Amino acid sequence: MSEKKGFDELAREGFIVLLENFWILREKDPETYQLIRDRESTLKNYILDKCGYQLIVHRHFAKLEKIPAQPEPWMGISVFQSPLDYALLCCVLAYIEGLTGYEQFLLSDLCNEVLALYPEKDTLDWRNYEHRKALVRVLSYLAELGILSVVDGETTAFNFNEGSEVLYEVSVVARYFMRSYPKDLYQYNTIEELLAAENYDSEDEMSGARRRYRVYRQLLLSPVIYRQETEEADFLYLKNYLSRLKDDFETHTGFQLEVYKNSALLVAPEPRSVWTLFPNQKVISDITLQFSAYVREQVENQIWQPDATGRISLSWLEFEQGVKQCQEKYSQGWSKHYRDGLMSSLVRELLDYLKEWKFAQASEEDSRIILLPALGRLQGDYPQDFWDKLETKER
Repeated sequence: MSEKKGFDELAREGFIVLLENFWILREKDPETYQLIRDRESTLKNYILDKCGYQLIVHRHFAKLEKIPAQPEPWMGISVFQSPLDYALLCCVLAYIEGLTGYEQFLLSDLCNEVLALYPEKDTLDWRNYEHRKALVRVLSYLAELGILSVVDGETTAFNFNEGSEVLYEVSVVARYFMRSYPKDLYQYNTIEELLAAENYDSEDEMSGARRRYRVYRQLLLSPVIYRQETEEADFLYLKNYLSRLKDDFETHTGFQLEVYKNSALLVAPEPRSVWTLFPNQKVISDITLQFSAYVREQVENQIWQPDATGRISLSWLEFEQGVKQCQEKYSQGWSKHYRDGLMSSLVRELLDYLKEWKFAQASEEDSRIILLPALGRLQGDYPQDFWDKLETKER
């Protein structure tokens, strides 16, 4: 049987679900888990060949070990707000590593152990509201992943009272949260060393497999690849094998590959609930489309000029003025939060959203905003009947 026939619609669905989720727990989603288990061999072979990823199918879960070709700012844990959150996560994981599956423990015991494990002695204090909030974010995240479950009490009560008690139970999947490395983590000194800690052999290097892995990983995990941020040989690989890659992505993911002079991205021909897509149902997503339309107008009127790579460099003031003009034109269709909110808040939220989808960069050195080519890929406006009704109302 050929690869295309073996990789059917259900295998495609399983692949997308694995990409979109940290793991699939059998207890929480038995149907999807069984789908992946039924197509385990097909999925493993394809994913290993194209991405170099390991697919783990355990009797309690299925997990795709997703290692980025290069780390992106948005790849962190979205609910975490500071380095303290990540430090506490490591301490909590170290504590529960010594527990067995389904063993129970009290929040007070965990707090005492975390104080002992925390690397910077005498700096963590549960009387500090921000420190308690950080621990609540960590415990809530672990509960959402299915690593912990609350037996009695409420985690959020710890926000307001350091004496709050909660009884937890640790899941059998807890010890599989961290991926394994070829050597002890203490032996790695940089992020680059961690990212490179994969078991490649000389045959992979000689056959160009590592280049294929990088290209597939970037396309599948990142909104867009820009020529300036990747190795030139990787972008040439995209151009040289474009027809084959297009067919491969459409067959195995349902995405369409688009490659331009300085960028490449995967596009969904139709929205599906299992995909994380732009645009989505968020109002800030609609505002982004309208801002993109405004940017295009500025370029067509030769007010803003892209450079040879398609990037537009703006001062902070120019960016703010652009957002303000969008608000003046489109805000009648926005929610009250964005219509009546502070302009500074809208500017900051829009910029963060643009950065998250790689539509923009912020240069800290000279306080400039760089609009990136993918922003021009889509634009949005209200339907004509909206403008007609607005015009009638203003009369």
